[in-house]
Amino acid sequence: MLGFRTITDLKADAALLRQGSYGVIEMADEQLVGVHLRPFPKIITAVGVHLRGAQVHRRRPGNRCWLYYNQPLTCRGFLALKYVVSTRDSTLRTFRGALIVLDEIARLKRTAATVCEAANLRISDRLFRRWGWERHCLDSSQRHYIKRFYGEHPAPEIAWSLMTSAS
Repeated sequence: MLGFRTITDLKADAALLRQGSYGVIEMADEQLVGVHLRPFPKIITAVGVHLRGAQVHRRRPGNRCWLYYNQPLTCRGFLALKYVVSTRDSTLRTFRGALIVLDEIARLKRTAATVCEAANLRISDRLFRRWGWERHCLDSSQRHYIKRFYGEHPAPEIAWSLMTSAS
């Protein structure tokens, strides 16, 4: 178990990212602040999503977002995007950067796919498709998405370019 650790260099600390099952990708002003590895998964309820997310979004200024992900112990070939929190001035580019870093973590772990349930209706099906995600579990009333890699992960240089020069 890794405990709590912060990774700021995706290349130098690739082995640690491969080992960590749970983490938070923190972005600020379209740059990676760090991947904060956690010893346990992020568990959030629908009520928590709406209350906590709305509170942070409304009260915190700045262009920041935090993307929580898990690698379930029973499904090691998958990453689950669990939760995203953004501040009120957060840009789509900052959020997209967090997804690019998540793709890099998926590449390092050699996962088959990343999955998520989109509770926010403002994120359109069209945007998901543009970024390589497709609807999954179509018989469910929730909006489940999957991004399959089939061994073809995005180039790591894209994620590396998001690291600050101080990394």
